[in-house]
Amino acid sequence: MVHTRAAAAASKTQGDIEPPAKPSPSFKGGLEQFQYAPATSIDPDATRARKVLSVKNSSANRQLKRPRGQDTEDNADLDSKGSPSPSSSKKKKRTPSKYADPSKYAHLPTPRDVLKANLICVFVGTNPGIRTATAGHAYAHPSNLFWKLLHSSGCTDRRCKPEEDVHLPRLYAMGNTNIVERPSKDAAELSKAEMAAGTPILEAKILKYKPEAVCIVGKGIWESVWRYRYGRPPKASEFKYGWQDEKENLGKSEGEEVDGEGNLWKGAKVFVATSTSGLSASTRPAEKEAIWKPFGEWVKGRRAERMGKSGT
Repeated sequence: MVHTRAAAAASKTQGDIEPPAKPSPSFKGGLEQFQYAPATSIDPDATRARKVLSVKNSSANRQLKRPRGQDTEDNADLDSKGSPSPSSSKKKKRTPSKYADPSKYAHLPTPRDVLKANLICVFVGTNPGIRTATAGHAYAHPSNLFWKLLHSSGCTDRRCKPEEDVHLPRLYAMGNTNIVERPSKDAAELSKAEMAAGTPILEAKILKYKPEAVCIVGKGIWESVWRYRYGRPPKASEFKYGWQDEKENLGKSEGEEVDGEGNLWKGAKVFVATSTSGLSASTRPAEKEAIWKPFGEWVKGRRAERMGKSGT
């Protein structure tokens, strides 16, 4: 019996990890049953490999996360289809613009109007942007959707380039002008007073050239016209995209006017479309397309009628 107990004690001393049949009632014995004992040996090389892999995965995850405050701007860098350009670099958050004195951009040239008598329509923009003023052609900034919407709506049968703006009267019986002539970075650098003051100048141009219709490229432009006419901006219930009432025709005069075809001209009827600026995110691309489509279909139809009358 003594021999058996001695053998068991010797076996426990030599590292036998088999727990006793009954746990020790002592405090020390209670702790020993929770003591960690590795079942297998750890390979140092495998440990190092796992650490290297963990570091690589952590670095990859950090690269996938976009740093806070460096989100790319909506529409500021778009490709030809109106989608974010893969090559565009991330930019800092844009600081809102405020009124800029005309002297700030006095060094930039003022693009010429593209106008001719008896056009189907004339597009009216806010004012030339810096890129447009520098290039000398309308809606020249690559993020601007003007030329894309002209094509998708049916106003043109292909996607034209900004430098083709001078050929719009000859190719499509369409023209272009702005309510404010001076260039600026965006419309926020213009005052409401000069926007409203541009209305009688615009009316005089329309009266002189007598197009069938005018397409207002942006809600803010129509609000400026309204402010000039009624001394206040339109109420929510008074504003609508699309064709406006006949009483809102542009270029009307007190006397009778005749267009280039000898017909009585009662002013150019007005269609209000969305802004095409890359900085304008108030309406989504699909909404812009839907608003522009009726005007494009009308222009396309009128051009076909004119061609039919001319026998071409």
